[in-house]
Amino acid sequence: MATHDMKAYIYYGPSSWFKAETAGLEAESLLDIVYERDNLNRQISIVDKRASIPSETEPEDVEEGPEHVLAESGDYASLTEATISNFAGLVRSIGPKNIYLNNPPELVRSHLERVADVEEVSYELGSFDAQVLRNFNADFQDHLVGQDSVKSELLAAMYQLTRQNVDGPVVVMFYGPSGVGKTETAKFISRLTGGLLFRKQFSMLHSEKFASYVFGGSHQEPSLALDLMERESSVILFDEFDKASSVFHSAFYELFDEGVLEDKNYRVEVGRPLIICTSNYGSESAVKNALGEALYSRFDAFIEFHPLSSFEVDTIIDRLVDAKFEKLTPEEVSILNADELKLNLKSHSKQLGNIRKLSSVIDQIIGHRLALDLLETVESVDPKSS
Repeated sequence: MATHDMKAYIYYGPSSWFKAETAGLEAESLLDIVYERDNLNRQISIVDKRASIPSETEPEDVEEGPEHVLAESGDYASLTEATISNFAGLVRSIGPKNIYLNNPPELVRSHLERVADVEEVSYELGSFDAQVLRNFNADFQDHLVGQDSVKSELLAAMYQLTRQNVDGPVVVMFYGPSGVGKTETAKFISRLTGGLLFRKQFSMLHSEKFASYVFGGSHQEPSLALDLMERESSVILFDEFDKASSVFHSAFYELFDEGVLEDKNYRVEVGRPLIICTSNYGSESAVKNALGEALYSRFDAFIEFHPLSSFEVDTIIDRLVDAKFEKLTPEEVSILNADELKLNLKSHSKQLGNIRKLSSVIDQIIGHRLALDLLETVESVDPKSS
């Protein structure tokens, strides 16, 4: 391998981690250098013809390049296509001794190999091990009411990730009615492995935007591959996965099989995560019809979340009210009656089977009661106020 005077360090991982890793460096920003050059190029130079012209034999002072230059993950989107396409020339003209880049496009990486010795540094994601499974088994009921079959099926799926001979991801589908704990379960597992859950809501992406996001568009556009590079968690959640059009299914074949996603600008190897997809369909056969055989066959498990019983809703009401009261001030708690609120909610438990909706209802009731008390206090102090 050819050696170069310049050293390039490529960091694949979260932006916060990259900043922490390079915090001790007195480094110049690549983006600031490019902006400064652009500003200089826009300036009009006025030349005095009477000024002496340096002799060709006189040595010119060559400015030495900076010691350290760095580019953060979001910086490349601010560079033009022409700059990205001639990245080797840009870096060579700057002449840094060391350059540090976070999650660069593949084209940038290939250009760097021409002018520098490249070293890669990858973020270490939390892994699935026996302790994670023990904690999941012990704490599951504290985080999710009911769904006993979910617990056992997830233990079986996660066990595969503790085996050394498993190289790619384990992919599972959570299906069942909305608001019964699918997303909360993904968050719970992510907390056990460490890092903020990586979550993408597929129903929010429309066809044109989704195409460029998954397959890659301009390097300045959002990218699923780049987002996966920047994640902090070994749990990946694709919410409402069935909402994605079938024309995009092929993009996930290699990701689900080999743990690799490649678009026009980026290539990411996700390692050994737990990939969770969700659907509101009521049966596995309905999910299969929506996904098609090719994608359906790439899932390792289909895990059903059942509608909540009245007893389970009552248990959740107790937990939610207690949790929300813990966040109130003593003065606010004295205004409210937790037992009365619980009884009122439980009398309507049949209409409150959605945990997400139930949480919002409790917030509204508490907020309304506290607001009324505030207004009554103001009126008692100033009877003229309306």
